[in-house]
Amino acid sequence: MAMKIGTQMPRLEGATEWFGGTQAHAESEAAGHPTLVHFWSVSCGICKDNLPRVGQWRDEKRAQGLRVIGIHMPRYETDTNVEAVRELIGKYGMTEPVAIDNEHKLKDVFQNDQGYVPAYYLFDAEGKLKSFAAGERGLDMLKSALERLLPEPTVLEVG
Repeated sequence: MAMKIGTQMPRLEGATEWFGGTQAHAESEAAGHPTLVHFWSVSCGICKDNLPRVGQWRDEKRAQGLRVIGIHMPRYETDTNVEAVRELIGKYGMTEPVAIDNEHKLKDVFQNDQGYVPAYYLFDAEGKLKSFAAGERGLDMLKSALERLLPEPTVLEVG
């Protein structure tokens, strides 16, 4: 069963390891902010294609409040190689906290029963699920929901 819209963002308990932060850091960053949680895997070509766009959103929309948390979810035994995950985090410049979900505990609490990667969960500032999308067009499907959640960027007048 998929997570229903309006569901509270689950705790990030059960990761086997974290990069770029800790569970407490990630949960603290997300508190009071719209948050994009993205599931990805080193063996997923679509994930790799979409990681630069996730990073662009993370950087460009941070001032508007967006926070991003990555969850690496292995699809195959070879995906549990933490060094391979670390290399891709560096290659794609992932500065957001990234949980390693080698035991699929986060997959379960996010009710990602089908094991979708990439999968994107967008939560509002109160931590309620506003949108879910998966697959190649997932980010396109989330774009309008993300724009509705974020305030317009402030444009400074120079003069």
